[in-house]
Amino acid sequence: MLEAISERLQRVFKTLRGEGHLTEKHVDEALGEIRRALLGADVSLAVVKDFTTRVRERAVGKEVLTSLRPAQQVVKIVHEELARLLGGEVKPLRFKGFPAPVLLVGLQGTGKTTTCAKLGVFIKGKLGKHVMLVPADTARPAAREQLEQLGSQAGLPVLDTRPWPTPSEIARAALIEARRKGYEVILFDTAGRLHVDDSLMAELVELHGILDPSEVLFVADAMTGQDAVKSAKAFGERLPLTGVILTKLDGDARGGAALSVVSATGKAIRLAGIGERLGDLEPFYPDRMASRILGMGDMLTFIEKAQEVVDIKQAEELEKKLRKSEFDLEDLRDQIKQMRGGGLLSQIADFIPGAKALKGVEVDDRRLSRFEAIISSMTAQERRRPDIVNGSRRKRIARGAGTTVEEVNRLLRQYAEMRRMIRRFGSSDPRKVLRSLGL
Repeated sequence: MLEAISERLQRVFKTLRGEGHLTEKHVDEALGEIRRALLGADVSLAVVKDFTTRVRERAVGKEVLTSLRPAQQVVKIVHEELARLLGGEVKPLRFKGFPAPVLLVGLQGTGKTTTCAKLGVFIKGKLGKHVMLVPADTARPAAREQLEQLGSQAGLPVLDTRPWPTPSEIARAALIEARRKGYEVILFDTAGRLHVDDSLMAELVELHGILDPSEVLFVADAMTGQDAVKSAKAFGERLPLTGVILTKLDGDARGGAALSVVSATGKAIRLAGIGERLGDLEPFYPDRMASRILGMGDMLTFIEKAQEVVDIKQAEELEKKLRKSEFDLEDLRDQIKQMRGGGLLSQIADFIPGAKALKGVEVDDRRLSRFEAIISSMTAQERRRPDIVNGSRRKRIARGAGTTVEEVNRLLRQYAEMRRMIRRFGSSDPRKVLRSLGL
């Protein structure tokens, strides 16, 4: 999303670091480049002016320009001001009452319904609360059916709201049903429009009065740029918004909405959609996002994601096997599944400092998929003892995996090479194992 602005800012700071001594002229030239980068990313002019003014006030101080590493001090100031621009501190969701209602609002087409299901998955999985989804959009055809389908995929209960024709009746019924069945949180997917109008806002204001929600979250599509900022501001003038959920943060738009919406509304970005899967919703960390924009990486998020993907007990068992050179094809299949399922490899350049050079180097997912299919086509004995896989077995395995004998031979050759490396180096690092496969 913010790749273009990130590259431009990193070039600016590379130039600054090349200067042995910084002057106000150097700072002003750098700020000019930063201003152009922000405007090119569709950040609003008012936000850009305020940002660069604050950075300059801090950067041209005597303690910065006369310090031993003035360029590093300027980078630090820009990082702090970017984090402030993005909302400052993380603001976790809060829940009040039993049940605690959460109202999702926004324009049509921003992804409210999908976000409602994603938020349910997040609250249930990360916060451990019992959640019910409530389709309160009576205007859009098939809105109820869409949320019911998403709820089914996510394993979340969805209230059947067909008996009640209006959102206000749905709200009252949902409160009663949630109390009766013991749901702690109820998420309301509300109606949207193509633009802000009085009837929409009157409906939402009435819903707010009935529910007295814990959170009123504006769902903004990051791909729409400044339009998202304008609509958020309009909603904030009529409703007591408590925060913003930014969808499609993984898209290829310029990213100005992410850098403008906080200043325009005075409300923090609370969560961000980073993919199409129901689990692709995560807390928004302003300081971490600022680090990623400036090319400093985001190791905390990377570690958290790795911990979600990696089975710690399985990793400990794998280390023991590697130390004893007992790593077999079953273990290799488990590692391939983790690599393909976690989604970390495709995001690694965003998280690790200096890894942008890896952006164009992608793991061949098709080869991993073929290798996994080949190993799955083997018997348990063959996976434990690949040396017994003769010519006839290879033909059978290839047919079962829908591939060729040559692919089976390639896997077995690379596995044999990997075993030699383990014996040679005594490796307990699975990454060396994967590198030995040329993956």
